[in-house]
Amino acid sequence: MPPPADIVKVAIEWPGAFPKLMEIDQVSRCWRGVLGSSHTRKIPNLLLSLFCSPQNRNDIKNGSILRLTKSPASTAQELHERIQSSSMDAKLEALKDLATSSRDITFAQEFINLDGITLLTQMVESGTDFGDLLSFTLTAFVELMDHGIISWDTFSVAFIKKIASYVNKSAMDTAVLQRSLAILESMVLNSQDLYQKVAQEITIGQLIPHLQGSDQDIQTYTIAVINALFLKAPEEKRQEMAHILAQKQLRSIILTNVIRSPKPINEEMAHQLYVLQVLTFNLLEDRMMTKMDPQDQPSLIEIRRIKVQLAEGSLCAFAAVYCTFSLQNHVNPAVDFTQIPPGMLALDNMLYFARHHQDAYIRIVLENSSREDKHECPFGRSSIELTKMLCEILKVGELPSENCHEFHPMFFTHDRAFEEFFCICIQLLNKTWKEMRATSEDFNKVMQVVREQIMRALTAKPNSLDQFKSRLQNLSYTEILKLRQSERMNQEDFQSRPILELREKIQPEIMELIKQQRLNRLCEGTCFRKISSRRRQDKFWYCRLSPNHKVLHYGDLEESPQGEVPHDSLQDKLPVADIKAVVTGKDCPHMKEKGALKQNKEVLELAFSVLYESDEYLNFIAPDKHEYCVWTDGLNALLGKEMTSEFTKSDMDTLLSMEMKLRLLDLENIQIPEAPPPIPKEPSNYDFVYDCN
Repeated sequence: MPPPADIVKVAIEWPGAFPKLMEIDQVSRCWRGVLGSSHTRKIPNLLLSLFCSPQNRNDIKNGSILRLTKSPASTAQELHERIQSSSMDAKLEALKDLATSSRDITFAQEFINLDGITLLTQMVESGTDFGDLLSFTLTAFVELMDHGIISWDTFSVAFIKKIASYVNKSAMDTAVLQRSLAILESMVLNSQDLYQKVAQEITIGQLIPHLQGSDQDIQTYTIAVINALFLKAPEEKRQEMAHILAQKQLRSIILTNVIRSPKPINEEMAHQLYVLQVLTFNLLEDRMMTKMDPQDQPSLIEIRRIKVQLAEGSLCAFAAVYCTFSLQNHVNPAVDFTQIPPGMLALDNMLYFARHHQDAYIRIVLENSSREDKHECPFGRSSIELTKMLCEILKVGELPSENCHEFHPMFFTHDRAFEEFFCICIQLLNKTWKEMRATSEDFNKVMQVVREQIMRALTAKPNSLDQFKSRLQNLSYTEILKLRQSERMNQEDFQSRPILELREKIQPEIMELIKQQRLNRLCEGTCFRKISSRRRQDKFWYCRLSPNHKVLHYGDLEESPQGEVPHDSLQDKLPVADIKAVVTGKDCPHMKEKGALKQNKEVLELAFSVLYESDEYLNFIAPDKHEYCVWTDGLNALLGKEMTSEFTKSDMDTLLSMEMKLRLLDLENIQIPEAPPPIPKEPSNYDFVYDCN
């Protein structure tokens, strides 16, 4: 016969007795011992009122363990009396129990109501307790204060000085030192008034020895106190602290004893190092948010730049002058530094680069001065945008996140880490600009690639700026393209068989869309330049496709047009049906002519020709790479040939990816099977079919 549903069996535990297996009738609220009625008389009456109330008796299930303990109020009263015992052993045991019980907020409230915090602070101020007694006293104090029940502003200067003295001593019990550091950190963070008092007792110099030990907990709390003092310090004091933190001695200690320690860094230490990194970089916020007055004389900027040159001579003077005129506003360069961020921080970085990396600075200047104007990498604009980007990457000006543990060891290796970081990245930008053969129109694309290069290099967590620089050497523009392609192809969502089949089905539609776009652009027409043997570029001609895609209309122009040229104003015509082939580059007749091989590589890459009779060609030199791709694609499409330009590939990847994501939007987070489901067997009969008659 099954037991009644209202009877449950539970285990009862209470101090001073062995656990008992009991039965409870949830209806009558009667208890009895399973092994005999004698057990019932031993259970305190409190049990019935505590567990048999209407609110909770139905929550008791079979197999539950019910533990009886003293109430928080009685426990707090008892410990309050015991910690004042004259017996050292009894007092120590009471403090141990207090340190454990204080983690419970209900007990903490009861103990604080008995003025327990005041009792503990008086015990500390008396200075009579040492070793374990003091350690457990401070532990209980920290646990009680962590509940936020009582304000930190209530503590006396004598208590603060006593805690600070434990930190300032050269030899102190590890547990006492750890608790003292934790108390000082909380004081500084929770009260501006206490910050002033703590700052008078503790200096960074007195904290440095604690970083030289091997105890990671002590190191963590020491950096936490430094961070707290740094965070709460007024601006003028913060700059002074930053100067101390930037000194080689302290950086070497942090690198050797903390970051490069044989022990792995725990999460709390990583968080404190991250906070220190953020607070250090936040010192740049003032310059980042300071903009130059555009009413200042431009000559002041020029004078300031020239002053930074370390060597004399025409080369450095030329470099300084070039730096000024590589900004966007040539009339008044001060206008370039009115954007915040990065404000004056960008100018500071430019000056630092010119002063401390003069050879690299002059090399960049000379490289760009020898390029065509449109291929020149604008040093001024690049420096401004790069500084802004680096501030975004390092979150300059933002408060530290409470849960972040990401720090970069390389920023602890140099006293001017941000400026050195900029110097490496500005050289990377110039290198990437050359690799992309960029023009001023490609500026944003270059900045996107540079950002990706920097982020990928930072992900490797280099230990030094040299390692970071080496990592960037392996992240050329070509390598970035390979990584992008590899990551795109390795996405699991795009490798299953159904997805690949869908891609193959969509590709012809996308290619047709690209083809129509190319033909529409040919119908709009383009102005092409003529280059004579003397490289004069003041003659133009125009070519466009007729709306019915049957004829190419072209003719000479006196000057570059401001808009489209009507096809009826173009005298010459070439039927598309007469076009035999399209050739490019060195195969073009006008690139084989005498002297043409002396033309620069850019012209060669923009040249293409249309063969329309046995020996007749219509020769083109596109104004830029985009027009070159549009026209060669469009002409090949007219001839029924494949469009193979890099722009077609890029457009295909972009449009195909967008179309795939749109079509798969409803299948997000749904597992796509590799194979179609099997077709079920035919039913044995079709009697289930509805007879419409």
